Amino acid sequence: MDPNVHLPQVPLRKRTETLEDFNKIPAHVFPASAGRAEDGELVIAGNRVTELAERHGTAVFVMDEADFRARCRRLAAAFGGGERVHYASKAFLSRTVCRWAAEEGLALDVASHGELSVALAAGFPAERITVHGNNKSPEFIAAAVEAGVELIVIDSLEEIGRVAEAARSQGRVQDVLVRVKPGVHADTHEFIATSHEDQKFGFSLASGSAENACLTCLSTEGLRLRGLHCHVGSQVFEADGFALAADRLLGLWARLVSGGDGDGSDADRAALDILDLGGGYGIAYTPDQEALDVEEVAGDLLSRVAAKAESYGVDAPVVNVEPGRAVVGPSAVTVYRVGTVKDVHTSDDTVRRYISVDGGMSDNIRPALYQAEYDCRLANRLSTGDLVPTRVVGSHCESGDILVNDALMPDDIVPGDLLVIPATGAYCYMMSSRYNMMLRPPVVVAADGTSRVMIRRETVEDVLALENF
Repeated sequence: MDPNVHLPQVPLRKRTETLEDFNKIPAHVFPASAGRAEDGELVIAGNRVTELAERHGTAVFVMDEADFRARCRRLAAAFGGGERVHYASKAFLSRTVCRWAAEEGLALDVASHGELSVALAAGFPAERITVHGNNKSPEFIAAAVEAGVELIVIDSLEEIGRVAEAARSQGRVQDVLVRVKPGVHADTHEFIATSHEDQKFGFSLASGSAENACLTCLSTEGLRLRGLHCHVGSQVFEADGFALAADRLLGLWARLVSGGDGDGSDADRAALDILDLGGGYGIAYTPDQEALDVEEVAGDLLSRVAAKAESYGVDAPVVNVEPGRAVVGPSAVTVYRVGTVKDVHTSDDTVRRYISVDGGMSDNIRPALYQAEYDCRLANRLSTGDLVPTRVVGSHCESGDILVNDALMPDDIVPGDLLVIPATGAYCYMMSSRYNMMLRPPVVVAADGTSRVMIRRETVEDVLALENF
């Protein structure tokens, strides 16, 4: 049997077909508070988009605090408690977001020394932090152990020794998980598929290297193996992949709990209690997509894990999950101002309209990096125009600087109008750059008719201050 099982992904989106559709705000793509005022202007958490743009400038990320918190609570309820839901900070990290997650009872994942430092600076409880990474430095490992993080996810044989050495040197025993590649991955873009054999993360289940790593952890002084970890991919819309991965990992789990062939003591094996099934829950970026149903997935996963464990004659492990995009992705939008509008004759003798905005690949690299698709709406008013083939592009000196590649948008959009791209809370700011010295935009919190700056707009002075002369 091929150890790699491919699961289907949803098809690419369909274009808006009518002006009435275009003028609507698709509720499942935007933050829960988003809607149009009587005059047609977009409002987010009681804030008119024109007022946000005037106060904070454009481009600007606008994050709905209540939406973020509600998604935290929904996931916590679905999976049996916030301590089981580890917010994946790589999606979006700031001290403010760390505090929100902590206040809602969630745990936290970090994947670098910098992410750990931000979390600790925010006062996030170290005992609710899990540490990831395929190439953790000795300094990162030492800092994590010293801080008292709950779990470190082992990703290589070399790391077993490094974590154990750091723990012993500090007179501690560090709890760890072993990251396993179960050979189950969604049919998503190659760069965001994380569970097939030929990629950098974790140990192969099929080859036996995952079991060997677990047995080594069990017999290594300074480590306490708490369980297994896997991740089937990102932007996954079907629950089957998570359940199949759980089924496969539980075979290894049962062997470890029952004794296997290792040298770990019964006490060491009794510590096994966590099965971490990662994140990757898909969200709706465009109106024709539907987000993964959190409650349905949680119910299915927990029941499948319990039933499979019972069939092996072992107690069911605690299930941890690691949503990032599913929490913060839909909670934020990006507001841009239109600069130029240009009609371009294409090779098949048709015309495509190019709408340029005051941002682009420096604040959202995802479309250029792996052809991610987004919705886009006129925000400062309703349209009365005719729909025409349109491409929304940024202001960078790159032909690939495209935010929305293929859309039908009205022909009455003009310079000065405001466009909003929803579902930009995850990975957009975190992957942003200073390309062409178009500096990082601010992140603004919208709540109860007010707005405040979470992360200020980057300035040229910030960049020049880094130069050492």
